[in-house]
Amino acid sequence: MNVVFMGPPGAGKGTQAKFVCEKLGIPQLSTGDILRASNAAGKLPAALVQAMDTGGLVPDDVVIGLIGDRINESDCVGGALFDGFPRTVPQAEALGAMLAARGLKIDIAIAIEVPSDLLIERTVLRRTDKRTGQIYHLKYNPPPPGADVVHRADDTEESVRTRLDAYARVTSAVIPFYEEAGVLKRVDGVGAVGEVTKRVLAALGV
Repeated sequence: MNVVFMGPPGAGKGTQAKFVCEKLGIPQLSTGDILRASNAAGKLPAALVQAMDTGGLVPDDVVIGLIGDRINESDCVGGALFDGFPRTVPQAEALGAMLAARGLKIDIAIAIEVPSDLLIERTVLRRTDKRTGQIYHLKYNPPPPGADVVHRADDTEESVRTRLDAYARVTSAVIPFYEEAGVLKRVDGVGAVGEVTKRVLAALGV
């Protein structure tokens, strides 16, 4: 099964994606993770890194190229979950073309919906363990003693508002794209993690 996860920054896409991937036995393809790994390896130009740090969107051709390389890997044979991609209609069209060339398609697109005020609180107080990649929240899910956590440079309130504006202006157009394709499912992202997971799995029919 090939699944797209959509939603504004802080909607819980990454958290829910891990549960879905375990359930379906498919890899999670997070553009954020792929971009950060490329940045750590020194493969991204300085101007692009600066744009990422201030909440700007990465150019389509860069993201499409990275995803195209990733879906060619062996663990994607049985499908994949696309977390944070596509973010624009051209990206969605490019992903559809890449999958179609392999005789595949997007089976379902999940749109996780959360009010903006709650998104800002969720994101600004989010912390990531440098060693494990586990995501914590200072209010709702505090890190355990000894965790080596960092506050991502793009998780400031100013950066989050910039990303929310960008999502409303550009990314939200992907929702009607998949709605017209007949594969969109909307999921309420407010509530305990387990409650949202149940809604997501129900939407997937698993």
